[in-house]
Amino acid sequence: MATRTRILSLVFAMMMSFTVLSGYCSAKIYKVGDSEGWTAKDDVYYAWAERDYKEFHVGDSLVFEYDHNINDVTQVSGGLEYEFCDLSSPRPVYNTGHDIVTLTEPGFHYFITSNQEQCVLGQKLEVLVVQDLPSPVPPPPTPSKILPVGETYKVGDSEGWKVYDSDFYNKWSEEKQFYVGDSLIFEYANEVNDVYEISGDLEFMTCDPTSPVAVHKTGRDLVRLTELGVHYFITSNSGSCEAGLKLRVMVGPQQKAVTYPKFPKKVDFSAVERLNNWLKAFKPQH
Repeated sequence: MATRTRILSLVFAMMMSFTVLSGYCSAKIYKVGDSEGWTAKDDVYYAWAERDYKEFHVGDSLVFEYDHNINDVTQVSGGLEYEFCDLSSPRPVYNTGHDIVTLTEPGFHYFITSNQEQCVLGQKLEVLVVQDLPSPVPPPPTPSKILPVGETYKVGDSEGWKVYDSDFYNKWSEEKQFYVGDSLIFEYANEVNDVYEISGDLEFMTCDPTSPVAVHKTGRDLVRLTELGVHYFITSNSGSCEAGLKLRVMVGPQQKAVTYPKFPKKVDFSAVERLNNWLKAFKPQH
């Protein structure tokens, strides 16, 4: 009996281990900088994170390779510490020369080197980590939630989504009326650009992409306007955003359909015809 119990316990433990490991079987491992490794090079890590449409998910890992005698990997908590190479409040610090960092939480993760000179030269990395959520079958929407198919607008018309004068997209949106159910198409070169939907006017004014509502990077993004109110879109490229690559649209309630009275498709004149035939019978005959 004891032997049987031990066997069952062993089988159960193996099944649990398989279940846990299978959850990570799709996780990816990225060597930061590829063959260049973790070193001081201007903008190389920004380009590396964007190259090949990389998408970082919870469970993925980053591998940092470097000379541990002159370098390390310091994780910092915010965008300001990242921008200014501020080491006053570090999170974990890695210094083995071959560090594997598993991304366990969604959101932005910031990594710099404590070598101030090399950090200023560009040895820092920012990655956006997304959470893979299960996709349950949604219930059919109630009639009140079914949105009509509205108008589709290409942002910027023939100019698309790229830097023009600072007021270009403001003028473009003011010439139009947007309603719930309408859609926006953003077309751009995704090697150098993207579309970040953000939540507030302050983030819009300061070009702050740190808390996005949604991120689009395909180069031809379709965004449907499903809610009333003001919607804000910027690029995460701060220089382009400050030069005017941002859009604010006011979305009004969906337009009510005009209903017309229903008329019968075919009028039956058989009774009138019968009356005419009956009157013809009383006409004098020649």
